Amino acid sequence: MHFNRRSVLGGIAASSAALAAPTVMAQGAPRVVVVGGGAGGATAARYIAKDSAGAVNVTLIEPTRTYYTCFFSNLYIGGFREMESLGHDYGALAAEYGINVVHDWAVGVDRDAKTVELASGASVPYDRLILSPGIDFKDGAVPGWDVTAQNVMPHAYKGGSQTELLKAQILAMPEGGTFAMVAPPNPYRCPPGPYERVSMVAHALTEVNPTAKILIVDPKANFSKQALFEEGWQRHYGGMIERIGPDFGGENVSVNPAEMTVDIDGQVESVDVCNVIPAQRAGRIVHEAGLTDGDWAPVNAADMSSKSDPEIHILGDAAAQGDMPKSGYAANSQAKVCANAVLGALTDSRVFPARFSNTCWSLIAPEDGVKVGASYEATEEKIASSGGFISETGEDDATRAQTYQESVGWYAAITADMFG
Repeated sequence: MHFNRRSVLGGIAASSAALAAPTVMAQGAPRVVVVGGGAGGATAARYIAKDSAGAVNVTLIEPTRTYYTCFFSNLYIGGFREMESLGHDYGALAAEYGINVVHDWAVGVDRDAKTVELASGASVPYDRLILSPGIDFKDGAVPGWDVTAQNVMPHAYKGGSQTELLKAQILAMPEGGTFAMVAPPNPYRCPPGPYERVSMVAHALTEVNPTAKILIVDPKANFSKQALFEEGWQRHYGGMIERIGPDFGGENVSVNPAEMTVDIDGQVESVDVCNVIPAQRAGRIVHEAGLTDGDWAPVNAADMSSKSDPEIHILGDAAAQGDMPKSGYAANSQAKVCANAVLGALTDSRVFPARFSNTCWSLIAPEDGVKVGASYEATEEKIASSGGFISETGEDDATRAQTYQESVGWYAAITADMFG
């Protein structure tokens, strides 16, 4: 038997729907349970409910009543978005699509009984289970830091209050102060990309604190869109940003939240704000279910099913799927493939060949947007890239402005696709 249960601190009261979940379902209809209401989970729940036209009962388990997207959260830090514009609720999924939305924590999976255990003590049965819980952080990834220090040195890598806290700390920095970022190793959730965040912090500081400095401590030798970011930083924020890579100690870093210091290969730097982005792993419920191989959960590319259990599918950040990045766009794309496959398995509807796509936009400065993306296909081994594109250095202002406007349109489209 694969059954795990853990206590949850700071418990969230269960929705009354949670207790009713096993009984409100129509007799005989197949049951799909989705854990996680982000770009992967909400999309999968909506497409299965919509395309089955009531033939499948869908339950979505998500602890938060308002979901704040990580993508575009950097733009809030930079002053280009309001926090309210990043928040989305689940009302349309319930009212328009008949999805049973349960606001509770999923804390265990009994794979033999095919039930999901909730923090409230209730359990929800499934015929197919979709897990899309996002990320958690690896313990001890940054010596001196753990989640108990997140209000002093915020990670701001889960949307909402952490992002607000980090912005408030940035705006309260003393004149000429130092903002430090401890960047994550690969692979990591993106967006919110670390280097777009640096760009947005730099933009905010040029408005209120132009003599401030930004220090990036990075364990990676290089990073995505590096030439584009470095060109943009030189153009817009010359002299403000310094990056220390592994050749200069970026791999050997510890922090002291009480002293607000960063130790870089033995050299201690006092800073005013420190954004610690630790190494990451699949969300806890995937580990609790026994579906991981190391930090991530291996899946079959054709339908996103777990390589450990064909009746469980894993989407987005939590999945070890191959070439796709851990982005909201990628999770949304994977969710549509998964939804089609699940409907085919449960209702004998047509299943189309798996095709995936992704684009990641980043804003460097006002109207200066860049992007990278690719198309993908399912192979026996993994999701494999079949062709890509990236912005070029030296592009004209009109092209960069158009790229930024593309990203704004994409945000409106993907959130509608997720939440209805």
